[in-house]
Amino acid sequence: MKYVIGIDIGTSGTKTVLFDENGKAVASATVEYPMYQPKNGYAEQDPDDWYNASISTAKTVIEKSGINSGDIVGIGLSGQMHGLVMLDEDGRVIRKSIIWCDQRTAAEVEEMNRKIGREKLIEITANPALTGWTAAKILWVKNNEPENYAKCRHILLPKDYIRYKLTGEFATEVSDASGMQLLDVPNRCWSEEVCDVLGIDMSMLAKVYESCEVTGKVTKEAAALTGLKEGTIVVGGAGDNAAAAVGTGVVSDGKAFTTIGTSGVVFAHTSSISIDPKGRVHTCCAAVPGCWHIMGVTQGAGLSLKWFRDNFCQAEKDTAKGMGIDEYVLMNKEVENVPIGSNRLIYLPYLMGERTPHLDPNARGMFFGLSAMHTKYDMMRAVMEGVSYSLRDCVEICREMGINVSDMMACGGGGKSPIWRQMLADLYGCPVKTAASSEGPALGVAILAMVGAGIYESVPKACEKIIAIDKVQQPIDENIPVYEKYFRLYDEIYPAVKEKCAKLAEM
Repeated sequence: MKYVIGIDIGTSGTKTVLFDENGKAVASATVEYPMYQPKNGYAEQDPDDWYNASISTAKTVIEKSGINSGDIVGIGLSGQMHGLVMLDEDGRVIRKSIIWCDQRTAAEVEEMNRKIGREKLIEITANPALTGWTAAKILWVKNNEPENYAKCRHILLPKDYIRYKLTGEFATEVSDASGMQLLDVPNRCWSEEVCDVLGIDMSMLAKVYESCEVTGKVTKEAAALTGLKEGTIVVGGAGDNAAAAVGTGVVSDGKAFTTIGTSGVVFAHTSSISIDPKGRVHTCCAAVPGCWHIMGVTQGAGLSLKWFRDNFCQAEKDTAKGMGIDEYVLMNKEVENVPIGSNRLIYLPYLMGERTPHLDPNARGMFFGLSAMHTKYDMMRAVMEGVSYSLRDCVEICREMGINVSDMMACGGGGKSPIWRQMLADLYGCPVKTAASSEGPALGVAILAMVGAGIYESVPKACEKIIAIDKVQQPIDENIPVYEKYFRLYDEIYPAVKEKCAKLAEM
């Protein structure tokens, strides 16, 4: 039996999982680390926290499994996207990494739009200029910390820093590089035009590979620290969502997944490039060679239900604790008794502004149609339905772009809820399934490592063998027209109050 390791460098911690060649998890380990917020809107992490966590968890899973390191044939890396890691000429970290959720770069986004033009930027990088993405962060350092920028010789993404420490190679891959806003996404290579206009030296950027290609081999030093065998291959890997797509089998046309975590994501695979000229959804290179994915994001998905729970559901918390169950299980039971449409109550989940389809930081949440007849349970169901309407918005744009969405996987905390999956199935008009494995990104990059090591001939073939379906929620025919009526009204509400939200933001 051959084995591979998937390392997922997340924001709250790094999770490393050892899998056998059939995709069965043999051992796993997680190490958490802090996020630093030196100012309001700033978010940073220390790259060496990621490295120490990666070394520690790799060593732990090898020791826990008792497997001979010579039987581990490959490593895949997944990670939080968009983070900026800057190294000097000796490969040392110059400053803490500015990570994906940092919002300090509004002036740099304006600079990018001014110098390149919004339409041109979307045409080349497949996305509008965004505060959280890497190019704007590079410009911020250039504009605000010229002494650090002058020292910089290498620019890497979070997982690619771990690759460098494991292999000594400066490399990245297409899915994660797509989120830097420096990649020519249709042609899967760095854009000379964007780099030249922004004054970013292309020699600082890592070599770009496909996600299942071998990018380097474990060095003697890294082998000694981890227990891995020197020379073990490390493949390109993928950004977290692209890795989750492979880990749930979303690797061919028609397939998509919905994640309901703090935020919500609709991610659809496509074998042909498709870019939204309005910039409402992201187009990036997929972890499958020669393919792309479309991604819509709703900011306040699971966050909306958590906000409602924390503020209005103390009774559910207390009861659930006494019963020894999760309070969300109890909340799901209560919601089942409320009819579709929540007794004519509609919730807009814009607690944190919105990305898809509005791309508006001033968007705010609201209950529309609230009356004296409504109960806490109506509001609870309205929250879940409102999040589902927002995710349907993402699916609508995919379909408008000619992307087939007919086979949907559900993941994240909200994906465990049968009633939430049923709402999605009824609103999408297609089955909503869950995967038997919950390892997601770690399994995804482990599969990429299996392909790189020659265990499987392609990513789709590997997924066909490894990914198993657990539950399936079929759409209920009579529910579809009822939801459709509410969804169409939901879609009219925010445009009607958009100007008022902007006024509110100025008060």
